[in-house]
Amino acid sequence: MNVLETEWWSMALAPEWWADTDEDGTILVGDEDDVGCLEITTLHKEQGAFDARELLRIAEEESAAPQRWQKTSCGDFSGWQATFAEEDAAVREWYLAAGSVLLFVSYSCDADNRGMDDAAVDALLDTLVAMGADGA
Repeated sequence: MNVLETEWWSMALAPEWWADTDEDGTILVGDEDDVGCLEITTLHKEQGAFDARELLRIAEEESAAPQRWQKTSCGDFSGWQATFAEEDAAVREWYLAAGSVLLFVSYSCDADNRGMDDAAVDALLDTLVAMGADGA
C-alpha cells in the first residue's frame, strides 16, 4: 500500500493505483487499467470549519447540473455525493470537509464502464485522513 500525502490530507493507494499532480495543483489518481480517473482539489478556509449546510450550498452552486445530493463520509471527511451522466461519461462527485479543509473530488469514466471502479474508488476514499489540528 502506498500513501498519497498532501499538506492537508493523506490517502492510501492500492499498488495498482497511481497519483500525479497537474499544472493547477489538482491531484489525479487512476489505476493501471485506465478505466477512469479521480480528480481531487483541496481548498482551505481561512477561518472556521465547513458545516454540512455550507457544503451542500457549495455543491449545489458548483456542480455542472442539478443533482440529488446524498450525505456521505469518507475516512475523516464528511459531506455530500452525487452520481450522474454527462455526455458520454459516468461521473461521481463528492464535496467533503474535515474542519477547515474542503475536498472537491470527482471520478469520471466512459459511460460503458459505469460502476466498474466504484468499489475500488470507495475503498480509496475511505482511507482519507485529515492532517493537522483543525482537520480531524
